[in-house]
Amino acid sequence: MVSLSLSKVVVKRRGKIILGPVDLALNAPDITIVLGPNGAGKTTLLRVLHGVERLSSGGLSLSKPDAQARQEQSYVFQSPIMLRRSVRANLSYPLELVGTAKPDIAQRVEAWAERIGLADALERHAPRLSGGEKQKLALARALIREPDVLFLDEPCANLDGRSTREIETLLKEAHTNGTRIIMTTHDLGQARRMASEVVFLLAGKVHERSAADRFFAKPETSEAQAFLNGDIIE
Repeated sequence: MVSLSLSKVVVKRRGKIILGPVDLALNAPDITIVLGPNGAGKTTLLRVLHGVERLSSGGLSLSKPDAQARQEQSYVFQSPIMLRRSVRANLSYPLELVGTAKPDIAQRVEAWAERIGLADALERHAPRLSGGEKQKLALARALIREPDVLFLDEPCANLDGRSTREIETLLKEAHTNGTRIIMTTHDLGQARRMASEVVFLLAGKVHERSAADRFFAKPETSEAQAFLNGDIIE
């Protein structure tokens, strides 16, 4: 499993520090939930770890060669991005990119469509799916290559309870099968259900990091406690 390490990372936009300085090493097979108020830098941190955010200073180190590490990562956005093609084509696409044999693609696509409840919708135009169906398809498309690391940015933000539960089940199964999960959420209930560790961001910095049970039972800082209490913090 790839390890990710940030050293003195700073991200600036228009001269303003959005994130950093951040020193953070992620090298255990955890489900890491990134928490913090709006504007804390959660999405930017995910993008930095995924290697798609330009750094103003500092560096990202990976335990594998960059090209290999990128091939073994997937990213799921808050608003799922669908190829304007069928459900089948959306699921096939990431396997086609890495040269998977056609019979294997067909088998894996059908298996994943069954897992997400879209076995009867493989020929449907993906952009016409419901919000929950799109998000499950986006997640399946990310997991179909069995990535080493999966980044998720508020994947259940706009979903009902049933869809949220289905996605959480898929994520827990993926983690059991060896995928490391790094995810942002505003849903503290979801964080309690999912997290094995918590990274709490405030004003662009890692304000606190600890095992999930310890964080939720007794956070180390007054700011984290206020956040858990639902207070406004800046």
